[in-house]
Amino acid sequence: MGASYLAAEYAPILIFIVIALAMGAMPLMLTVMVASQKPDPEKLSAYECGFEAFEDARMQFDVRFYLVAILFVIFDLETAFLFPWAIVLDDIGMFGFVEMMLFLVILLVGYVYAWKKGALQWE
Repeated sequence: MGASYLAAEYAPILIFIVIALAMGAMPLMLTVMVASQKPDPEKLSAYECGFEAFEDARMQFDVRFYLVAILFVIFDLETAFLFPWAIVLDDIGMFGFVEMMLFLVILLVGYVYAWKKGALQWE
């Protein structure tokens, strides 16, 4: 394995990286060169939700935002397991079907528990 062999093998990768970097940098350079640069105080001001900030940025959020987000991630990601399971259902047979039904029952129990605890209520 000589240096010429390695250069021949890795040359396409190097060319691809150079082209990708050039294609990413080119629009940025063209924007700086072509666009008119007229900054004013409005353009330079911080933009958040279309209005000026009126409180400290480190204000506390209600824990319910986090709870709803965590519940969404849990149930959303767990149900994503249904797609690969549906694809291989013929191969895994009745055992795979029973296992998935058990998995869904556990998810349902978790959902009912969260519902009964009031985690989904917004007062």
